[in-house]
Amino acid sequence: MPEGSAAIVARGLTKVYGRLVAVDHVDLDVGEGEVFALLGPNGAGKTTTVGMLTTLLRPTEGTAIVGGYDVAREPDMVRRVIGVVPQEYTADEDLSGWENLMFMASLYGIPRDEARRRAAELLEMVELSRFARAKVESYSGGMRRRLELAMGLINSPRILFLDEPTLGLDVQTRAAIWSYIRRLKDEYGMTILFTTHYMEEADLYATRIAIMDRGRIVRVGTPRELKDSIGGDVVTLKVDSMAAAKEVLRSAGIDAREYDGSLVFKLRDASTALPEILRALMGSGIQVRRMEVSEPTMDEVYLEYTGRRLRDAQASSEEAFALRTTLRRARS
Repeated sequence: MPEGSAAIVARGLTKVYGRLVAVDHVDLDVGEGEVFALLGPNGAGKTTTVGMLTTLLRPTEGTAIVGGYDVAREPDMVRRVIGVVPQEYTADEDLSGWENLMFMASLYGIPRDEARRRAAELLEMVELSRFARAKVESYSGGMRRRLELAMGLINSPRILFLDEPTLGLDVQTRAAIWSYIRRLKDEYGMTILFTTHYMEEADLYATRIAIMDRGRIVRVGTPRELKDSIGGDVVTLKVDSMAAAKEVLRSAGIDAREYDGSLVFKLRDASTALPEILRALMGSGIQVRRMEVSEPTMDEVYLEYTGRRLRDAQASSEEAFALRTTLRRARS
C-alpha cells in the first residue's frame, strides 16, 4: 500500500447467498489518495464487494473499515465520507440534471446555498452546465453517466466508489469520464476504488489492481508489478500441428497453452531462447505459420493467475444470479 494511512481496510470480507459464496474472504488495503481497481469479469464478486464496503449490503462474515468507520457498526458515519456511483443509472428521468443534484444534496442535509454552489461546480466539471435544466430523459448514455458521477460527488466525499464507471460507453466518452476522475485524484487527493472488466482502464489509471475471480482476490499489485510477476516475453505461435508442437515445447520445459488457434507461452528472454525453439520445431517437421513476441498484458496476467483470459471469462448462471440479487438488495 504505497499511499499514506489506509482509507479502506477489509479482512475476511464474505457474502453468501444460500449455497453460493459470492465474495469469499476478501482482504483489502487501500491507501489514502490511491486509485484502486477491482479487475474481473461480470460475476466475479466486484459489485457485491462494493456493496459491502458502501454499507448497501451486510457482510456474512468479516470486517471492513472505510474512512475510519466500521461498515457494520457505524454505517451512517461511513455514508458521510463516501460517494457512490453505481453501475446502473439512478437519476430520476422526470427531473432535470440540476433537480437531481439538488435532491441528492437534500438527502445529505446540505444547506441550500451550499448545494446550489456545489451543483453548479459539478455540472461545470462534467460539462453539463448547458443541459442543467433539461430533463434527464433527454440525456444520452454518456451524459447520464457524467450526471451520475456528479451526483456521487455532491457531498464532497473523501472516498469515491465507482462500479463499472464506463460500461457501455464509446471510447471518446470513456476518455472524458476518466479525465474527470483523474482530476479528482490530482487536484483533491481523493481516494478512488473502481470496478472494471476493461483491462486497459485498470492498466492505465489504477495505482494498484486487485485481480478478482469467482469471489476471491487472487493477486494484488501495481500494473508493472503484476506484469513483471509473470516474467519475460509472451510468444504466440501458429503452427500446422498443435499437438506435436506442444510435445516439442514440453520436452524443452515450456508449458504452452492453446488459445484462439495458436500456442501461447512465456520466455524469460525470447531473443535468446526463441531461435533454438524454432529450430527444434522445424526439426520435428512442424511448420510455423505465424510468430508474435510481445510484453505481458493484463490479459496475460489474468490468464496466469486464473487459468482463463479476462475477455473470455463469463459469469456462470449462479454468479449472475448473485449479481442480480446484489443489485436488487442495494436498491431496496
